[in-house]
Amino acid sequence: MRLNRFLTFSAIAGYGFATLNPSSNSTVAIYWGQNSAGNAEQDTTLQNRLSSYCKDSNVNIILIAFLLEFNGGVDPTLNFANQANDCLDISGTGKNTYQCSEIEEDIKTCQEQGKTVLLSFGGSGSVEAGFATKEKAVEAAKSTWALFGPVNSTLEAKRPFKSAVVDGFDFDFESKVSFLVDFTKELRALMDQAAGGQKYYLSAAPQCQIPDANLGDVLGEVSFDFVNVQFYNNDECGVSSFVPNNEQQSIFNFKEWDTWATTKSKNKAVKILLGVLAGETGGRGYVSPDLLDPIINYSSKFASFGGVMMWDASQAWNNADFIKKVKDSLTD
Repeated sequence: MRLNRFLTFSAIAGYGFATLNPSSNSTVAIYWGQNSAGNAEQDTTLQNRLSSYCKDSNVNIILIAFLLEFNGGVDPTLNFANQANDCLDISGTGKNTYQCSEIEEDIKTCQEQGKTVLLSFGGSGSVEAGFATKEKAVEAAKSTWALFGPVNSTLEAKRPFKSAVVDGFDFDFESKVSFLVDFTKELRALMDQAAGGQKYYLSAAPQCQIPDANLGDVLGEVSFDFVNVQFYNNDECGVSSFVPNNEQQSIFNFKEWDTWATTKSKNKAVKILLGVLAGETGGRGYVSPDLLDPIINYSSKFASFGGVMMWDASQAWNNADFIKKVKDSLTD
């Protein structure tokens, strides 16, 4: 996914957690933070603050993009395009290790409105190469959890979203990350062991080729709750290659992802979300809602189908009724 260079369960520990049905087949997940529509138009105003998108009842999951580099886990580099303007760089080194009071407030607002909010790692602008050793990967996972999971005394002063707690994490690495499996196993364990009975979610956004060159190993060795497959920017397997009225798709490969989900995934109940562009300038392979309708109908016949992922909020909200039309297709 492209990086823009512009810049209820219950109320626990003072914040409200969102409700999400992991077994749903009508989930809508959308990325926020990169202002891709504004990047294309050279307009920094096309992406609004996070809370403005949470009012839409058609959206279930918002993925905040991106944490670009871990920097050992303690001083992560963040980029939220024009929405980083109100963030404070606390690194002292220009690493963009932000503290963002407005995003802190908006995460809580979104969760109170029933949205599940995840933090996405990577993006096409990331140069994260990974970790020198397994031990360093494990330590980085612990630091990441301390920075974004439930508030405790460890690294509290450095928390980018301060008192706000995300509902989980998303992996969108588009290059190799060394010792990623070890990092992810530790993070998954910390999430699953969290006190209070809160469910935290782990997702990934591979390209539609199987196996994904950068996430294939971690998808094969760690349990994910849902996978937001990028069926765009990929003519050899994406939605732009779907053939209507044909149950035997030879190029569009949702069927292959369903086979992976039901036979090879660590979590046999994992949901596959159909990743699409929400606007024409978001990348290659945009498909209009009318043309998406038969693709959704075809894909929803598979047991692993969980809904639609969209790139990104700035595109969707500048593309009249895109989300509503897609949601209507999901609930027909």
